[in-house]
Formats: sequence, C-alpha cells, structure tokens
Amino acid sequence: MKNKALSLVSALAFTVLLLAGCKDSSAPVTYKDGTYTGKSSGDDRGAYGEATITIQDMKITDCQYVTWQKDGTIKDENYGKVNGVISNQDYYDKAQLAVKAMKEYAEKLVEVQELEDVDAISGATIAFDQFQEAVNDALDEAKK
Repeated sequence: MKNKALSLVSALAFTVLLLAGCKDSSAPVTYKDGTYTGKSSGDDRGAYGEATITIQDMKITDCQYVTWQKDGTIKDENYGKVNGVISNQDYYDKAQLAVKAMKEYAEKLVEVQELEDVDAISGATIAFDQFQEAVNDALDEAKK
C-alpha cells in the first residue's frame, strides 16, 4: 500500500513538472497592421520562397507567394523549361504544378486565416514547406 501511494505521488509530481513547462497556448497572438515579407531557407538547388502578407484589423487581407530560383529568376510559366523549351514534359508538368500550388497556398491562407489550416498539395510539398517557413517569418515580424 505504501509503495502504491509513493508511486501515485511520484507520478503526480512528474505530471505537474511536465505541465509547468508547457506554454499557455490559449493566449491570442496579436499582429500589427501592415505589410510584412518573410523568406524561407533554400532548398537543395538553392531556390527559396518569399511570402508577403498584409494584415489589417488582425486579419490577413492579402498574401503573395513566389519562389526564386538560385539564379534570381522567379519560378513562373517558364519554370521547368530548358533554354525556353519544354524538353521533358513530365518535369515541366511537375514544375508547373508547384507554380500553381504557390498561388493556391497564398489564396487559401487569406481564406482560412490560419497557416495550420492550409493543406499541402500532393507533388508540391517542397513549395509548401517553404511557404510555411516564409509565412511564419513574415508573421513573426508582424507580432505586437
């Protein structure tokens, strides 16, 4: 009986210590009105994402997201071409899926207002990871 009580007290003490280290996630985050730009780290080819968000009255009213190739060009309708020509249709289609996803990620963020509620699009997960990183960077700048 004494061992049971000791075990129960130990477990309770351990639980209290664990909970004491947790942050209060119920405290709302507030953001300053304005336009903020965040940048992701580069991928294995040196490309990175850049998100520009506009906040007004604690709401994200606009989000623009682009990714830049290592050479400084934007990933756009030419992304996936070689010397301006589609030499590999499969590669080009995958590249363009990522370009399309970038726009969808930005639109979805404005719609749902929470980065956690933006879902990754299959085939565009690197763009998604960079999007999350860039938006978090921008939101960190906007925190009051």
